[in-house]
Amino acid sequence: MAIDLDAIVKSKAGNKKIPAFAISLLKRIIHLDKINAFLVQGYEGVEFCEKTLDYIDVKVNVEGLENLDTSGNTLYTFASNHPLGGIDGVTLGMVLGKAFDGKVKYLVNDILMNLKGLAPICVPINKVGGQSRNLPRLISEAYESDNQMIVFPAGKCSRKIDGVIQDVAWSKSFITKSVETKRDIVPVHFIGQNSKKFYNRDIFFKKIGIKANLTMLFLPDEMFKAQGSTYTVKFGKPIPYSHFDSSRSAQQWAQWVREEAYKI
Repeated sequence: MAIDLDAIVKSKAGNKKIPAFAISLLKRIIHLDKINAFLVQGYEGVEFCEKTLDYIDVKVNVEGLENLDTSGNTLYTFASNHPLGGIDGVTLGMVLGKAFDGKVKYLVNDILMNLKGLAPICVPINKVGGQSRNLPRLISEAYESDNQMIVFPAGKCSRKIDGVIQDVAWSKSFITKSVETKRDIVPVHFIGQNSKKFYNRDIFFKKIGIKANLTMLFLPDEMFKAQGSTYTVKFGKPIPYSHFDSSRSAQQWAQWVREEAYKI
């Protein structure tokens, strides 16, 4: 199903009036025509992820799958860095979806639910508005399910920090929920980065005082710029949930897993 951007903007803007020229500009920025040309083909779930990579002609090298019990008897939380903000997400959906017979779920920004083909393997998380009251229940239900969980604990794609392309600090939720639901944690290192323009634009927005994450609007452009690229994703060895004891706080453990992921 094609994206109706006018309707999405209207629902998000509420009573605010968004000029028509701004919506037209946004359509060009996100390459809406190219996106809709793919969406109308009707792919769903893991197949959606696989066909997305085919559509933008991206190849992926996978390392470390032998570290996993793919029988379905072991529940994992796959905690990954988030360098690209799009391709990395669909790659993990494809690789792990195939490995675990489609039994995977992401925690994602609810705006991605407008990608109807991706929606079946997503749990929508909206941190603002009325839905925020349901966040604890939605997250708990996801972790208590028999699906393998895929999370990007940074909450947004990597930025240039101290001259290095890396994630911001990881949130602790994946630690606390994994321990609570007895899921082993698998650190994941996705190797890749966006264009220099992407990071420079982010730095510029911050310098002029824009707090909103406007940089995310350019992620579709980055995705199409990646045409013909090859990326590598590495899966580390599962870390037993019992490892995350009281010797450190959940926040400290989250940063420890972050460091372990980058070491892979």
